[in-house]
Amino acid sequence: MESLAQQITIDRSSPVPLYFQFAQQLQHLIETGALPPGTRLSNEVAMADQFGLSRPTMRQAMQHLVDKGLLARKRGVGTQVVTNRIRRQLEFTSLYEDLERDRRLPSTEVLSIETAPADAEIAAALRVAEGSEVVSVERLRLADGEPIAVMHNHLPAGLVELTRTALSEGGLYQLLRRSGIVLSTADQTIGARRATAAEARLLDETRGATLLTMVRTAHDESGRPVEFGSHVYRASRYSFAMTVSAH
Repeated sequence: MESLAQQITIDRSSPVPLYFQFAQQLQHLIETGALPPGTRLSNEVAMADQFGLSRPTMRQAMQHLVDKGLLARKRGVGTQVVTNRIRRQLEFTSLYEDLERDRRLPSTEVLSIETAPADAEIAAALRVAEGSEVVSVERLRLADGEPIAVMHNHLPAGLVELTRTALSEGGLYQLLRRSGIVLSTADQTIGARRATAAEARLLDETRGATLLTMVRTAHDESGRPVEFGSHVYRASRYSFAMTVSAH
């Protein structure tokens, strides 16, 4: 097998941060199976030297993938690739629409709407320059009055007008469609992690409770990214279902 040095290239002239370049390429190798589960990686100091990166930069890249559940640090073993995530196509609907379909009463508490500079991950997902202004929305979604999800959505500035009233009365995808945006495809990853103290408080869970996660980038019919979402769901109240085919 080719060494990592032969498979990962750092472009120092690119506006994409070095840590994110490295993390994205390593993530691709993991998700394609080039680095199978159980693969042990060199320590961060050695890898930083190998790729000509600073140790803080390499540490940030590795932590990014640990946070996404692709790598795990084990005492006495080092950093390893964890078991592959299950990646399946789910229906292209919003949580609001899912709840309505299941005859649950959806409601929304809009926690914040703000225009803010895009960090590296959001900029890469929306294909805008890092630091560009994007609209960021944080909402708490409830079903029959019970909190089930905390949702963070990011959209290119100027794409659609979002108000607290509109977001509290319906789903984001409904608002996009009403604005003439035709949603076509989405890339999404489902995983799990422990709740932070803030998430546990909002979701009425104990701190450290297991949450389901979904990261999704939605595209319009031209292939343009129109929304990047990062959501957490109560594992005790929510599950993802899918139909698979042998063909």
